[in-house]
Amino acid sequence: MPKFAANLSMMYPELPFLDRFEAAAGDGFKAVEFLFPYGFDKRELAARLRAHGLQQVLFNAPPGGTDAASIAHAWEKMGDRGTAAVSGREAEFRVGVLLALEYAEALDCPRIHLMAGLIGAGQEREEVRPTYVTNLRWAAMEAAKHGRDVLIEPINTRDVPRFFLNRQDHAHEIVAEVGAPNLKVQMDLYHCQIVEGDVATKIRQYLPTGAVGHFQIAGVPERHEPDIGELNYPYLFGVIDEVSAACGWDGWIGCEYRPRQGGQSGGTSAGLGWLPR
Repeated sequence: MPKFAANLSMMYPELPFLDRFEAAAGDGFKAVEFLFPYGFDKRELAARLRAHGLQQVLFNAPPGGTDAASIAHAWEKMGDRGTAAVSGREAEFRVGVLLALEYAEALDCPRIHLMAGLIGAGQEREEVRPTYVTNLRWAAMEAAKHGRDVLIEPINTRDVPRFFLNRQDHAHEIVAEVGAPNLKVQMDLYHCQIVEGDVATKIRQYLPTGAVGHFQIAGVPERHEPDIGELNYPYLFGVIDEVSAACGWDGWIGCEYRPRQGGQSGGTSAGLGWLPR
């Protein structure tokens, strides 16, 4: 059975952020992920994880464009959406990765997502690809010193126009080009469905390669609970189970969705009927 991690940046919006750890544990989650930890003290976050028996499985490196400590944990306030593929900002990227590794050590988090960033006006992807590859190669080397994985994620351009990385095949090409065993793909099935579809086939294609480090889910098209929308998640979870059993994958599925009842009576917990099913 898949292992689900609550995304605390999107789930439980009816609660202050630090109270969401307790809420997730109360709903049966054993792991959490979130976007950015930098506005909070590392010791406080680690204490919340320990107090509620939770494992931190993923967070993002700083997205650029603002002081890391001022970055909101919410999706809507994500700075420049990353700097990994942005020429001229290599020094900023490296500072952000080193800060992320400090937090990963404190939170015992095994993986960090490195957001690619946006293509500039008039630029082509191939122009900035060398910058992306060089930055990822450096980041993977630094993360390996700390026993961490670094992840890249294709994101749809409906939600994030001009985002550098959009397709699964392109992400896996980049991973192969970098050639670092601790660089993997963060396979968000919400983004995958919007951009290219054929989701089950892509799970079967890429999961056995060992290059998928993490899954994320949300209903399509509105990014609500996974039992709302056009994707048949029970079927897809079965595909993940089947392929995992054959290839030995034992990762997490992050629940990166906006609860339909968020902020209302019952809040996030009222929408979790899909989880026990």
